[in-house]
Amino acid sequence: MKKKLMAMVCMAAVSAALMTGCGSSSAPAAAPAAPAEQPAAEAEKEEAADEAEAAKEYKVGIVQFMDHASLNQIQHAAEKELDAKAEELGVVFNYKDYEFNGGGQGDMLQQIAAELASDEVDAVIAIATPTAQIMQSAFEDIGTPIIFSAVTDPVGAGLAASMEAPGANITGTSDALNTEAIMNLILAQDPNAAKVGLLYSKSEDASTQAIADAKAFLDKAGIAYVEKTGTATDEINQAVEALIAEKVDAIFTPTDNTIMNAELAIFEKLIEAGIPHYTGADSFALNGAFLGFGINYEDLGTATADITADILAGGKSPAEYPVQTFDNGIATINTETAAALGYDLEAVKEAFAPFCSKIEEITTAKDF
Repeated sequence: MKKKLMAMVCMAAVSAALMTGCGSSSAPAAAPAAPAEQPAAEAEKEEAADEAEAAKEYKVGIVQFMDHASLNQIQHAAEKELDAKAEELGVVFNYKDYEFNGGGQGDMLQQIAAELASDEVDAVIAIATPTAQIMQSAFEDIGTPIIFSAVTDPVGAGLAASMEAPGANITGTSDALNTEAIMNLILAQDPNAAKVGLLYSKSEDASTQAIADAKAFLDKAGIAYVEKTGTATDEINQAVEALIAEKVDAIFTPTDNTIMNAELAIFEKLIEAGIPHYTGADSFALNGAFLGFGINYEDLGTATADITADILAGGKSPAEYPVQTFDNGIATINTETAAALGYDLEAVKEAFAPFCSKIEEITTAKDF
């Protein structure tokens, strides 16, 4: 039995040797695969790393003060440009998860700021002066970049040390108004204007300097003026009725969000009274005012997005990024209102031409 077992072991050994020998004689042994695969694996890792870098995401909060034509136009233009810059730079600007509207309420803006801080956004686009002030207060200690838009007087509002070098975590775009030009337009249309109404909200920092400039101009010209203010639409209606009773020849409103929000409710009263409303933004004219004078708000939104991209993806410092200003010599005439007031459009355009870089025409609508 023992011999039989030994014989079986020997036979198995011989068979194995023969099989090995046959394999060796028919083909050489294959080279180890691992060294050949290593460079390919490294290349895949590098490619994956490049893709991850190219798809870097920045979280961008966009906060609008309230819903009205000018601010809507800024937001839409900013979002469109952020998408274009994302494609150009190979990054992602995620703003869709962080869009908010404060409804003109300070407490709501405070809550929005707290939520954006909790979300650890990389930057905040703050549309309008009150929004920028609240966002800056909430994020200054954190250092999150704030890029404001449509802030008429950044230095006067306490947002920037200077227009050339804001000096903190904030910069942006300004819709600073050439008030003197608007006063000249009033007199170009009505050289005999003896009394001008000043309609604005005292709660709007954006109106402060423009109203002061208007008063200085009118005082120098020997023209009387009547001030009326309000902080809500019903108060604005009462203010308009008071100005009509005062028999003013024209009414001036700067880039005031409160009045802009009420324009659709007051423009027909002013037309019926025969009083032209001269304002600091084309959106007023869209909502029925006789004239909107100022910048193109789509350009403002586009530039705000470009600054945001420069800071987040380009490594620029907000503290050293100059506040951007624009040509605000665009006069936008509401042709329907002009006709209702009994004005000859061509005569109006001829009178306005020396004081404008461009004249545009618009008809009444709800928004852009």
